[in-house]
Order: sequence, then structure tokens, then C-alpha cells
Amino acid sequence: MAKFFKSINLSRIGINLFIALLAVFILGPLVWLGAHAFAADWRYPNLYPSGLTMRWWSKVFLDSALATAIKNSLIISPIVVIISMFICLPAAYAAGRMNFFGRKVFMITLFSANSFPKIGLFAAIATLYYALNLMGTFVGVVIIQLLGTIIYMTWIPAAAFAAVPKNLEEVARDAGASKFTVFRTITLRLAMPGILVAIVMSFLASFDEAQGTYLVGAPGIFTMPTEMYSLVQNYPIQVAAVFSILLAIPSVLLLGLARKHIMGGQLAEGFQLK
Repeated sequence: MAKFFKSINLSRIGINLFIALLAVFILGPLVWLGAHAFAADWRYPNLYPSGLTMRWWSKVFLDSALATAIKNSLIISPIVVIISMFICLPAAYAAGRMNFFGRKVFMITLFSANSFPKIGLFAAIATLYYALNLMGTFVGVVIIQLLGTIIYMTWIPAAAFAAVPKNLEEVARDAGASKFTVFRTITLRLAMPGILVAIVMSFLASFDEAQGTYLVGAPGIFTMPTEMYSLVQNYPIQVAAVFSILLAIPSVLLLGLARKHIMGGQLAEGFQLK
């Protein structure tokens, strides 16, 4: 019996140690960023910063290049999500509610397109961009970011639409409701949690996209992720820390708002092909 309790205690110690290491691994970089974002100067081997200041935050917002990158990210990402909704949600509804020929092939093709490194695809697209004069343009960046949102805006809503019981729609139709009323009050309402998760994931995919945006956007269009390339080399480390925190804020806020649906299985169910 003593050996049994001893093994349980060792297991608990091992689990707690693993959780502590995981917390350090996840929270450690955030603590480091937060400390340097407010440190006047902090260099090795000093254990403490020389002082605290808000100067680096004002420097980020007063720097024209960094402020432009922030503005571009906050403008481009919502536009990409809206366009993605108009393009993908009808396809998601068809894939979720209709059993047409080639449906599974269509869905698997969308998924497989995101299963390989995209830099080769971006390089091929760049040659087409040169022919269409889209390099370094706002439209070109929107299109390249749109490619990363298609899988989220199609797969997750398709699963959400497929999960709506058809008998509820049939009962409403028998009661005299029109097709549009049934769609608006039953189908769309029940599928909305999955659609909201898709919107959040699509926004984050667009907001954090760097490779394609840098390849086709530079030197005319820079967003926050692409500006990080020059930020690390050309700015003080405190400025990079502030900018990294600003880059992480939308992700943390949106994931926090969508936590209920993500933890509830909407994200996982969205990638189950039925």
C-alpha cells in the first residue's frame, strides 16, 4: 500500500513539474517581452533594468513606418475576412447541406492545398503578379492573404451547416415559413457559432501572414508581421518587444472571445469530413 501511494505522489510530482515547465515555456517569452517593453535599459549581466519608461511605446506609434504597418494590418485583415465570407460561405453551405458529386474531393482539395509549404506557391504567384502589375499593391496583398483564410472559412462553416438538423427546417417549412425565413431563423442561427470561429481563425490567419505578404507586398505594403523582419535588425530591442506585444493583442482578445466555442469543439468539428 505504501508503494502504491508513493507511486501516486511521484506521478503527481511529475505532472506538476511538467505543468510548471509548460507554463515557463509559454509565459516566459511574454514575461520577457513585458519586462523589456517598459525597461529604460537592461543589458547583461545586470539583473534589473536601469529604470522604467513609456518612451518605447510612444516611439512605436510616432515612427511613421511602424504606425503605417499597424494601420495596414488593421485595415487589410478585416477586408480579407469580409471577402472570404462572401466567397466561401456559399460554398460551405453547399458542402454542408448538399450531397453533390465531387463534394469530398472538393473539400479534400481545399485541405491538401494548405498541407504543404506555401513559399513555393507564393513564388509561383509572384510571377503571375508581375504580369498583372500586382506586386507591391494593396490588392495583391489582400489576394495573397485571402488564400490562407479559405480553409477556415469553408471547412468550419460547412461542418456547422451540416450539423443543423434537417427536421427542424422541414417543420418550419410545413408551418408556412419561406426558404429565406427558415435559413435566417434556423439554419444560420444554429450554424453561427461555427461561423464565428471561422471568422476568428480567418482573421488571425490574415493578421499573422508574413511570407506571402512580404514577397508580394514589399516595398510598397508592409504589415505588422512583415515589419518585424526589419524591426529586429534596425530598432532597439525594447521597440521590438513593444511591437511584439501589439502584434499579439488581437490574437489574445479574439481567442478569448471565441474560447467558449473553440473549447466547446466547434474548431475540432470543423475539420471532420462527413
